[in-house]
This record gives sequence, structure tokens and C-alpha cells, in this order.
Amino acid sequence: MRDYLETFNILTKDEIDLFEKKVTFKRLKKGDFFIKEGQISKEVGFVISGLFRSFYYSSSQEEVTYCFTFSDTFVSAYSSFLSQEKTVENIQALTDIELLTISKDEILKLEQSSTNWLRLFKFIAEQEYIKMEKRIFLLQKETAKQRYRDLLNNQPELLQLIPLNYLSSYLGITQRHLSRIRKMISN
Repeated sequence: MRDYLETFNILTKDEIDLFEKKVTFKRLKKGDFFIKEGQISKEVGFVISGLFRSFYYSSSQEEVTYCFTFSDTFVSAYSSFLSQEKTVENIQALTDIELLTISKDEILKLEQSSTNWLRLFKFIAEQEYIKMEKRIFLLQKETAKQRYRDLLNNQPELLQLIPLNYLSSYLGITQRHLSRIRKMISN
């Protein structure tokens, strides 16, 4: 965690030390939930190791996977965390997980203690927004085949770690369509 925070060149050593005192180490087993639909998000996690899947239920009650979270990344039902309203998303461990968590109250205390925290959290939120916007554009602009190729070129680890049903949902296609695309590309 320290190494990750130091990469931003925003926080002092003392501020990072303070942060490390406020986080809690947790382990989740494969299949456990970080948060479930209907709960209110009261913490943010930093994934040390493992893989999360974020999904929601469509109007026809099908699971729609929209995000994967790997190690060295923050995880949160962010809209719920900010608004303190019930979340519509589920964040589930696809592998055993080790993570550090910090409560909303502790984050607010950090923000009050130094403007560096505000700068850091703003920067992280901006990066997440950019990532989300790129994902939306990708889904609306590119064909399923192009989206799969993009994944193959930019995030090949997803293809090794994630079951095909979650991967196809993430790409916005059926599992059968994904199988056809994979076959076309491999030939």
C-alpha cells in the first residue's frame, strides 16, 4: 500500500504512516461478497491480492458483469459510498482476496487533516471516471469482436482468470457469441 501511495507523489511520509494505522486487513474467500445489492457502502478497500467482479441484476434478473478489480486497485460501491444510499451492485470475490479497508469516517478525518488527501482522492476519482468513460465508449462504439481483441491486447490476464460466462457478460454478448469470436480469432 505504501508503494502505491508513494507513486502519486502527493502525500508525505507521515501522512502515509497515518493512513497505514487507519486501515484494517481483511481476507475474503472465493465467492464472498465485499458488498451486496441493498447495502450501504461504508468503506473502501485496497486489493492486495485477488480478483473481484462487480455486477448487477438486469430487469430480467440476469447478472450483468461490468467491472473486474485486480490487485493494487481500490474497490468500492462508489456511488453508494458517496451518497450513503443503498447500492444496486454486488462486488464478489472470484478468487481468495486479501485487502485493506478504511471506513468513510476515517477517510473524512484524513481529508480534514490535510489538503493532500483531498488532492489524492480527487486524482483517483478522476482516473476512475476516465476509465469508466472509456468503457462506455468502447461498448457503444466497437463491435463485439473489436472489444474482445482490445481485451486480448490490453488485458490478456482477464482471459486466463475469468470464467467465460462473466467475460461474455462484461463484453455485452452471449457466451455462444463469445465462443464464435474466439474461434474466428484463433483461426
